[in-house]
Amino acid sequence: MKLRQLGIAAGMSMALVAAGCGTDNEENNAPANDNNDVNNNAGNNNETEDNAGANAGEELDYTITGIDAGAGIMSAAEEALEVYDLEDWTVQASSDAAMTQALGDAYENEEPIVVTGWTPHWKFAAYDLKYLEDPEGVFGDAEDIKTFVREGLEDDMPEAYTVLENFQWSEEDMGEIMMDVNEGADEREAAREWIDNNEDLVSEWTDGVDSVDGEAIELVFVAWDSEIASTNMIGLVLEDIGYDVSLTPLEATYMFQAVAEGEADAMVAAWLPHTHDHLLEQYGDTMVDLGVNLEGARVGLVVPEYMDIDSIEDLQ
Repeated sequence: MKLRQLGIAAGMSMALVAAGCGTDNEENNAPANDNNDVNNNAGNNNETEDNAGANAGEELDYTITGIDAGAGIMSAAEEALEVYDLEDWTVQASSDAAMTQALGDAYENEEPIVVTGWTPHWKFAAYDLKYLEDPEGVFGDAEDIKTFVREGLEDDMPEAYTVLENFQWSEEDMGEIMMDVNEGADEREAAREWIDNNEDLVSEWTDGVDSVDGEAIELVFVAWDSEIASTNMIGLVLEDIGYDVSLTPLEATYMFQAVAEGEADAMVAAWLPHTHDHLLEQYGDTMVDLGVNLEGARVGLVVPEYMDIDSIEDLQ
């Protein structure tokens, strides 16, 4: 019951819609009817470029669009505000879905926006985006996505334990499912198509594993597009060998807590060593680490390429 309640809460969080960021284009709409105005505007080009970050900040009401408040990337974004002296800026919590909606709306209108971003994520294939340089290293280097299971799973469900321990794929693999879902495919159907097209890889995970007879297993995940893809896919792999699989979306804190306390059986959605390090420190001693399932993930602040800023320092 406790896990179900947390799942309902996470579902409500997923339904949040990010507040729209209005823009003030009065300067763009001002008439320029004589040569002096044209010359003055041309003469101010360098100043405009130098103040690109400040101008974007004014248009965005100095707001970075984030995801769920419990995510490590949100803590890193808050830390970045302090490290880079961005005292006027705030990080607005929302959800993965709300963040990508806000990004898509801004991109369509070629408006400025700054979001918390990570790869793998379909938005980098859908839009021309860039990470803001992070010279102070607040967001750290590349990360790995890891699999954790509850204590005792190896004894209770050795077949599931083996599959989860063997599970490893690439950013390109995950991206295929994410793009299909973004283009309108059902999550399970997109995951099933990927499995059907990658039987050789899947067979490596299930090699030597016996079938089971309807044993119930609970997988938890953060409702990011990347983890929706991976959890639906591995859930189907477990179904194919006979498990009765339940998938429950939770905020990151509750995801770790559920596995650590045995409320859930496994997760394939732990981003380390940076994004979820605070949660690993809190719950890691009561979970079993099955290793990396995807290498080379990355997090940071992301903007569209058309914005004339390249570094977090430019937001000052």
